Parts: sequence; structure tokens; C-alpha cells
Amino acid sequence: MAIIDPHAILISGARQFASAPLSAKFGIVVIAIYVLAALLAPHMTPYGEAEIVGTQFEPWSSKFWLGTDNLGRDMLTRLVFGARNTIGIAFLTTCLAFSIGASAGLAAATLAGWADQILSRLVDVLMSIPQLIFALLLLTIFGTSVSAMVLVLAVLDSTRVFRLTRAVAINVAVLDYVEAARLRGEASTWIMTREILPNIAPTLVAEFGLRFCFVFLLISALSFLGLGMQPPTADWGSMVRDTAALISYGDITPLLPAGAIALLAVAVNLVVDWFLHSASGLKED
Repeated sequence: MAIIDPHAILISGARQFASAPLSAKFGIVVIAIYVLAALLAPHMTPYGEAEIVGTQFEPWSSKFWLGTDNLGRDMLTRLVFGARNTIGIAFLTTCLAFSIGASAGLAAATLAGWADQILSRLVDVLMSIPQLIFALLLLTIFGTSVSAMVLVLAVLDSTRVFRLTRAVAINVAVLDYVEAARLRGEASTWIMTREILPNIAPTLVAEFGLRFCFVFLLISALSFLGLGMQPPTADWGSMVRDTAALISYGDITPLLPAGAIALLAVAVNLVVDWFLHSASGLKED
């Protein structure tokens, strides 16, 4: 059994970070800040997530650095807790979507025949309906609990993962070493996990980052519409909705959660671009 050396991993990670372009370093730093905020939210904020500590829409001050929202809750506290809730739910949803979509895509590419046709046609039906409209319909039917939202969004987003996984896995499934594994009598599961999956992993990792952004933005959009995470849970989408009236008075407070959403999306895309470039083996000019 191989022994994992944390010190060696740390040194390798530091070297990769040092060799990364400036855009990727910026993205990594931003993501690290967001993750730390999500993990340490209760220790970084002066108030509770849903605690009413003042009157509605108080201006920025030494007591409330970013003012208060429509119920008198501290905006800074809500913004930090929003990182934990929004990012955590988006990450969980993306992981579930990849578990479903990648498994089905690998099965379709490896088994081919009727299994491929049935899975592909089912995915075509699900993808024929716009994702946001379909999500709104299903959440209206099944309710707006966190578990229902995660399951609905994961199933809908898994269709995109399926299409990509199937497309790249089919190209690998016809190669000589995969045919050799079939002739040796290896099981389909072994072929999927040992022969095909390792060779398409970089593409799937990059797609994970992109799909995380899409899920993250979709959750924020649903929360803005009132069908995402429900009060009193802090969520950046609902925070934009709750403070939107301030825009009419020239107050930029609603732009803070919107900016947090945009900044994370940009940071993830910068890191994904760097990872794809590194995985391709291309060198900078």
C-alpha cells in the first residue's frame, strides 16, 4: 500500500501554484478566501445568521460595516454565511450530478447497443425542456426544501454531464487497449473504472468546475425568484432580492452579494482554464 506524504503533496502544490499564470493565482486565492469564509463563518461574524440587530436598511457604519437588510439583519454577517450556504449546496449538487451523469455516460459508452439508446433518448427528453423552467416546475411540485432542490438540480444537471462523458468515453472505448481488456474477459465495471475513466478524468475535472458555476448561478437565480433556499437561511440570491429596493436610492448594498456571485464564477473559470491548459501538455509561448 502506497503511503501518502502530506509534506510532499504540500511541496508539489506550492510548486504548481508558483508556476501558474497570474490569472490562475488570482482565481486560486479568491476560491481559497471563499472556502475559508464558508468554513469559518460562525467565527468571523459578529452576529448570528438570522439575528435581527437593528432597524431595516441602516446605512454603513462602524457598528454595521455593510449596513442592514430589510429586516434589520447585519449584511456583513449574512454575506459571510451566504458563502457557506450557497457554495456548500452548489458543491453538493454538482457532486451528485456528476455521480449520476458520469456513471450513466460511462455505462452508455461501454455497453453501447440498447443501453446507450435508452439512456441517450431519456437524456434528450430531459434536455428538451429549458433547465430553469423545468426546475421551477419541479420545485413547485415537490417543494422548496434543500433536499428537494439538491435532488432536482442534480438530476437536471446530470444530463449535461452525461452528454459530455458519453462523448469523450466513446472515443476511448474503441481504442486497442480497451478492446484488449474486453478480449481478456474483464467486466464492464472494470473497463469503465480502470481503462476509460482515468483517460477522460482531466476533461471531467474541468467540466466539474464549469458545472459548479452553472449550478451555483442557477441556485442564486432560484433564490432570487423565491424558490431556492428559504428564509431565514442566508443566500446571495435572496439577499439581492431583499435589498433590491436600495438601488433606487443610489445604495450599492444589493451589488455586494451580486458581486460575490460574479467574482466566484470568474475565479473558478480562471482556474479551470489553467487546469485544461496544463492537462493538455501545451506550453506557454
